[in-house]
Formats: sequence, C-alpha cells, structure tokens
Amino acid sequence: MQGLSVVIVTYNEEDRIRRCLDSVAWADEIVVVDAFSSDRTAEYCRPYTDRIYTRKWDGFIPQKNYALKLATKDWVLSLDADEQLSDRLIPQIREVVAAAAGDCVAYSMPRKTYYLGRWMEHSGWYPDRKTRLIRNGAGRWTGREPHDVLEVDGIICRLDGDILHYSFRNIAHHIRKLDYFTDLASSELVKSGKHAGPAAMLSHSFGMFLKMFVIKKGFLDGLQGLIAACVSAFHVFIKYAKAWEKGAQT
Repeated sequence: MQGLSVVIVTYNEEDRIRRCLDSVAWADEIVVVDAFSSDRTAEYCRPYTDRIYTRKWDGFIPQKNYALKLATKDWVLSLDADEQLSDRLIPQIREVVAAAAGDCVAYSMPRKTYYLGRWMEHSGWYPDRKTRLIRNGAGRWTGREPHDVLEVDGIICRLDGDILHYSFRNIAHHIRKLDYFTDLASSELVKSGKHAGPAAMLSHSFGMFLKMFVIKKGFLDGLQGLIAACVSAFHVFIKYAKAWEKGAQT
C-alpha cells in the first residue's frame, strides 16, 4: 500500500482537468470518478490513468467518499478538478509520503483562488486552509451539501504550500455556480428550520459584504475584491430568498 493515491471527482471539466492531472502525474496512483460527463473529460484523463470510474452524481459528499474507497495506497490526496498543486506544495507532499510513520494522520494546506485575472490574497478567500492529504482509512467526507468537510480520526498537521484553485472561469460562471449552490444551501436551511424572512435576507447578505470587503480587507484585492464581495453578498441573499420560497410552498 505504500505510496500516494490521488482521487479526483469530475463532471464536464475538459478545460481544466489536465492542469490538475499534470500537477499530480508523479503520484503512484490516480483515481478519477466521473459523473457521466458529456464532454471530453474522461478522454483527457486516460493518458494519466486507467482507473477511471463512472458514477451517477448524488452530491459532493457521497461522490468523494466513493472515490476515497477506491484508493489503494497508504496516503490519499483528494483534489477537485479545478485545483492543482503549487510547485512549493509538491515536494512537501512527497516528503510526507516518503517519511516513516509519525503522529500525523492528515495534513491541511492553504488554498489560493484565481479570480478574474488575480490571485486573491484577502477577502476571506485566503488562506482558506483545507485538509486534503490523509492516511488511507483515517477519514471520511462529512458536512452539509455543498460544504463538504474531510473529517479525520487523529492528528491533523499543516503544510504551507498552496493548492491553486481556478474555481470561476468568469463572472457568468460564478453566477451559474451561485444558482446551483444556493439551491443546495437553501434546502439545508429549510430542513434546519431556520428563519428565512426579509430581515434574514438583508442582514446576512449585508454582513457577508462587510465581512469580506472590510473586515477581511477585500479592498486590498482591488476591483476583484469588490466584485467578489458583492457576488458573495448576493449569494447569501438568494440562499435565504430561495429558503423562504421553498418554505412558503410547503
């Protein structure tokens, strides 16, 4: 089992998947779980691995847990298709995998997002630390859709190299993802029984803008910081508005 498995879940990522795969081509094993992409995602994965599986999409958490179970090496690195490892992070992960067993069963690392031509270093978007490297069998994906969390049984240590995140292709893509994620998040709000009236819509969305642009110094990210804060505030407003709408229909 010694070595590193990289597990990636995909759906219609032909324009981004090769960047991700290039950064982990050195790994001992790459496992791709594809949700029946209609583009050339699976074709672009084949030069990197023959371990490509198809599974109907039923949420981030079950899809990622399914991918974890397919890993056969001692260490498992979980990546999204819109992510890649930085040059600084790669040798740090290789050192962990090559080292003798220690107390750490998982490692977290900062994630830096590229947004509208700029690396975001403020706005609450960085360091955005994520636990992604674990010993095989030491963790599972939990949380509430769409906010998946890798829950670990043991000590989590820290690496300082970045995961590079190309989450949004452009503003239109950001808005499309907003629509999808607010559908999921609003359903969770309804299930939790939280109030979703006009006061919640306004106060939470304004609070998000204030947090990102002022408290988290989004103004230092320039115009991109302003756009990100505005779209994120709109995201929160729409999440509560959809929760109100769904609650009114029940």
